Amino acid sequence: MNRVVHPIEAESYRRMRARLDTSHLPPLTRAVVERVVHSSADLEYARDLVMDEGDLERGHAALHAGAPVVVDVEMVGAGITRRETVCRLRDGVAGPGLTRSAHGIRLAFEQVGPGALWVIGNAPTALEELLRLDAAPALVIGLPVGFVGAVESKAALRESGLPAVSNVSEKGGSAVASAALNALLYHPVPQSKETL
Repeated sequence: MNRVVHPIEAESYRRMRARLDTSHLPPLTRAVVERVVHSSADLEYARDLVMDEGDLERGHAALHAGAPVVVDVEMVGAGITRRETVCRLRDGVAGPGLTRSAHGIRLAFEQVGPGALWVIGNAPTALEELLRLDAAPALVIGLPVGFVGAVESKAALRESGLPAVSNVSEKGGSAVASAALNALLYHPVPQSKETL
């Protein structure tokens, strides 16, 4: 089913593209950059985001093949359209030295196992906990926001070698994390030669 784009969104993209040239970017990278910039009205994300087209291609394929989508907070899940998400933040009580966000990530991994897409837009501790697990993710969208731990957790994500979308600065948040996932949801699935 094709997504209907509202005229306001179309005009917003037109204005954004008049100020930001993304034509040189590979297709999925371009989709993610544009959707994040659109959701935040922050052109700086075009230089701040870090991702690999091959990782995005594999994440896109896993997403459209039905891989689970795990989010760190309900606000990220609320921003993801056309897809159910798993959020375990409210479940159980965190133990000593473990934040609720980190505990929720542990519980979510116990539920979904390897191969999920992880979308973290709020808590650096959630991203840190994911990096401690043997989650074998299809893709990690790690865009937590804040002045404490956000930069470091995103740097650790990039150093981990996991397939990821991250950014260098303190910026991030639920809206941009869900926007990055939505970019992959909205991007068309390539037709295989067998179906042509």
